[in-house]
Amino acid sequence: MKINYDARGLAEPVAQAPRVATLSITGDPSGATAVFDAAELTTRQINLELRRLIYDEGVADVTVRNPGAKHSLAVGILARCRITIEGSLGYFGCGLIDGPEIHVTGRVGWSVAENMMSGVLVVDKNAGSLTGAALRGGDVVVRGDVGARSGIDQKGGTIIVGGNAGMMTGFMLQRGRQVICGNVGGGLGDSMYDGAIYVGGKVTSLGVDCVEAELDPADDEFLARKLRIYGIEAPASWRKFVCGRKLWNYDNLEPAERKLVL
Repeated sequence: MKINYDARGLAEPVAQAPRVATLSITGDPSGATAVFDAAELTTRQINLELRRLIYDEGVADVTVRNPGAKHSLAVGILARCRITIEGSLGYFGCGLIDGPEIHVTGRVGWSVAENMMSGVLVVDKNAGSLTGAALRGGDVVVRGDVGARSGIDQKGGTIIVGGNAGMMTGFMLQRGRQVICGNVGGGLGDSMYDGAIYVGGKVTSLGVDCVEAELDPADDEFLARKLRIYGIEAPASWRKFVCGRKLWNYDNLEPAERKLVL
């Protein structure tokens, strides 16, 4: 174990991830794969092992077994690689990533893929609220349902939901697109600034300054291509929602005009 010394000169052990992965090299080093069991590891140890394999060993394909729904796993990965997580994640999983392709075979909790920059995240089951919060790029795909405020403050990228979405989906959407194959709760697209939301099911209610728009051939091509990539069945028809742009100049409106907008 590595030893650090604090300001008083006292020895202080520094926790390091045990080397628990089983490596398999196929051909050149870029074809290396690794598998490790996370059942007995802490969150810190799991993340350290991921970093060691990806950055130090140059492994391009890592499988994590038995994650135990721990929080904050697979965060801050800034490399092109493939990560398979066999099981479920807790809160804040796969946040701050830039480049990896991550496949979660179970469920995920709140705020998965928060501030994701690029790459792909595919979740086979359901996701909690705030899925893809402040998403900036890449694809976040949830084959099941998502909770409230999915894509809040989204700034780019695409969120695809195979099932239903909760209330305030697309709240403060700034840029990017959301594809909801099922039904959506109340307040859809509330205070959205730009971007587009596609819904295949029923919409409970629209939020402030969210309006329905006509679909064009570019929309049809985009939807067909994205769903084909991830093997998601398309609904019978789509509805498209965009910003009504009444809030763009909200600060310049008179008090009486602001009441009309809201």
